[in-house]
Amino acid sequence: MAAYPIFRSAMTILLTTLNARYAHASLGLRYLLANMGQLRSQTHLQEFVIGAKTTDLLEKLLSWQKSDEKLIIGFGVYIWNVEETTKLVALLKRVAPEVIVILGGPEVSHETGEQDIIKLADYVVTGWGEVSFPEVCRQVLHGPQPLMKIHAGVQAKLDDLVLPYALYTDDDIKNRTLYVEASRGCPFKCEFCLSALDKTAWPFDIEQFLTEMEQLHARGARLFKFVDRTFNLNIKTSLKIMQFFLDKLEANPADPVFAHFEVVPDHLPDALKDGIKKFPAGTLQFEIGIQSFNPEVQARISRKQNNEKAAENISWLCEHSHAHLHVDLIAGLPGETVASFAQGFNRLYALKPHEIQFGILKRLRGTPIIRHTQEYGLVFDPYPPYTILANKDVPFDQMQTLIRFARYWDLIANSGRFTHTLPTILAETPFENFMALSDWIYAKTDATHRIALDRLANLVSTWLQEERGMTSNQVTAIVASDYAGDVRHKQGKGEGSEKSAPPSTRKVPDAAPTKSTPQRQTRHLAA
Repeated sequence: MAAYPIFRSAMTILLTTLNARYAHASLGLRYLLANMGQLRSQTHLQEFVIGAKTTDLLEKLLSWQKSDEKLIIGFGVYIWNVEETTKLVALLKRVAPEVIVILGGPEVSHETGEQDIIKLADYVVTGWGEVSFPEVCRQVLHGPQPLMKIHAGVQAKLDDLVLPYALYTDDDIKNRTLYVEASRGCPFKCEFCLSALDKTAWPFDIEQFLTEMEQLHARGARLFKFVDRTFNLNIKTSLKIMQFFLDKLEANPADPVFAHFEVVPDHLPDALKDGIKKFPAGTLQFEIGIQSFNPEVQARISRKQNNEKAAENISWLCEHSHAHLHVDLIAGLPGETVASFAQGFNRLYALKPHEIQFGILKRLRGTPIIRHTQEYGLVFDPYPPYTILANKDVPFDQMQTLIRFARYWDLIANSGRFTHTLPTILAETPFENFMALSDWIYAKTDATHRIALDRLANLVSTWLQEERGMTSNQVTAIVASDYAGDVRHKQGKGEGSEKSAPPSTRKVPDAAPTKSTPQRQTRHLAA
């Protein structure tokens, strides 16, 4: 790296992004800030949340501009914020064209020649940014000015990076999810995922990492979400990390920690099982990507997975651990029919995970999944989040029913508000029964969003009577028990009211259409 004089230069650098929610603190921006080197003192971070008024965001950004200084703004661009960020950059360049805009993030790291936001920007850093973003800033400041707009990010050695965890503020620790990573990259090549482009997985020094976790815990951090793609790839490292949390739990059971990991489903050796069994309820969550149980589909998308072992491990985790399991399936993969997806869904449901995340295939920029476009007739929405619209096995109308199924599944199954009712809905043929309920709700409401809980309970109650032949008393006994449980939960948080009464089982009238918003991809928010 070239040497530059050490002095405060007339430039302010602002790192910003639009997070999907306030609770999501950007790990990527904090990595950049931690690794700015001599420019660190004049670099600042300001995060926003999607949905804000664009002119309000612009006003806040320009409040950093000083008459005697250059202003560089680095934007983190992701699938969930690219449309709003494009509008923001466009207005910024109209009002203050002298402000230098540098883009980074997965959404602008591939297919750079066709994106409007890249045309608006001054520079783009693709891929890893910790080395290349500060370097571009130095060139802008000291010269020579960068000749190229697109800069391929230099992959740093992990041991050379300054870890960013001290940059989580006390407010972050108190109110937000803390994203952490013990490794980067992924050795697997699943074609729907950007990690398919990685050569391997690279571990951080485990002792240094745990020292950082110790400092976060000492400051009051209790919620840790690991963004590692394959937490249980290196079992020795996994055991050290789990022991760190077990030690905290043992030292103070009344002040528990919570850790979230993404695990490979078919790699759960006995040593790891022994560690998992030690965690009490409410302290451990696993995100497990099954995606498909269809071996032909798995081979087609380069996904290596021992389905029998994966199923065995999920079953073991449900029966012998207190870990909360969040298991993913993806509909719309090339060659996956509705019937084969249903078979996989039913198989997964029988294993009894706590949540099944029913996802719809998205064409993330740069992913190899597009190589199947012609043979399997893949048709994707050209606008974020690039959801599949149809393929040769699942036409558009059927894909729409799957998308609605996913939405209602979140509202009814994954919400935890219909614990007693759900087994009655799903009895014997879970996918087929819930699809029938999904189609029925949509026919009655023409809506997939903004359905209040009491109305949803009434809809489920009416369906059980009209379509399943249950009596009013039978339905009331089941649904009201769930509703009362939800009311008790709310009252425990001070949210109860005189309106919190069990729903009736009256017939639900047809409803006017309700405008819906697209489901946003929030997976790996801190990538």
